[in-house]
Amino acid sequence: QVQLVESGGGLVQAGGSLRLSCAASGGTVSIYAMSWFRQAPGKEREFVAVMWSGGVKSYGDSVKGRFTISRDNTKNTVYLQMASLKPEDTAGYYCGASPSGSGWKSPRYWGQGTQVTVSS
Repeated sequence: QVQLVESGGGLVQAGGSLRLSCAASGGTVSIYAMSWFRQAPGKEREFVAVMWSGGVKSYGDSVKGRFTISRDNTKNTVYLQMASLKPEDTAGYYCGASPSGSGWKSPRYWGQGTQVTVSS
């Protein structure tokens, strides 16, 4: 059973940066498709970023060029570096892990989420 714990959320002004962390236990992030999703109140869950075991990355259109997903295998942790933040980035951010690369859209394992609030 993989457990994921996110951290790093908080309140930031528009234009600022934050780095979210997703620490994994019970599984190795390097062999999973690790992803980030977000959900704002009253809105559907939105794909943010994914990193497959081979290192290939993909981003949602709304964050492309501003957010970067990475991982540290020695710490078994995945990161989401967020820059040029906008008020519309305000949401709960959730880390996901998929044993199957093709199952990244519906991760088997989820973290509890961390809140990001961007003020204008």
